[in-house]
Amino acid sequence: MIETIDHDGRTLAIIVRAEFREPGITFFTPTSFSQQLAFMRHPTGKTITPHLHNPVHRQVDYTQEVLLIRRGLLRVDFYDGGRTYLHSRLLRAGDVILLASGGHGFQVIEEVEMVEVKQGPFAGGADKSCFEGAGPERIVMEQ
Repeated sequence: MIETIDHDGRTLAIIVRAEFREPGITFFTPTSFSQQLAFMRHPTGKTITPHLHNPVHRQVDYTQEVLLIRRGLLRVDFYDGGRTYLHSRLLRAGDVILLASGGHGFQVIEEVEMVEVKQGPFAGGADKSCFEGAGPERIVMEQ
C-alpha cells in the first residue's frame, strides 16, 4: 500500500495507495524533505487541539509536489537526474504520490481529475526544465 521509488540512493517518489488505512498519524517522508506527507485516521469524537502555525524560515531548493488522484487513471513515468527513463507506475482514484526528486512525466490513460500541492509561488520558466521523454511505445508498464 506504500511504495517508495528510489534510484541511486535518492527517493524519487512515494506512492500511498487508496487502500492505506492505518490508525493515528503516519508520516511517509523523512524530516529532510521540504514537503511532508502524512496520512491521518482518527475515530469519531477525537479532538485535534486548535493551533496556529508559527513563522519558521525554511529553505527550499527543489520543488516537491503531491498529486491526489480523484478520478481516472494516470501513468507516471520516472526519470533520473540525467533524464534517463527508469520505469512507470499507474495511479488510480484515491492514490496519492509525492514526487520528491528526479524527473517525471505523465500520460492520462483515462480522463483524470487530480489535486496538486507544491511549494510556491510558481517561478515560471525558472521552475522546471522540460525534455523529450522515453515515449509510450518504449515503456514497459510495471504495477
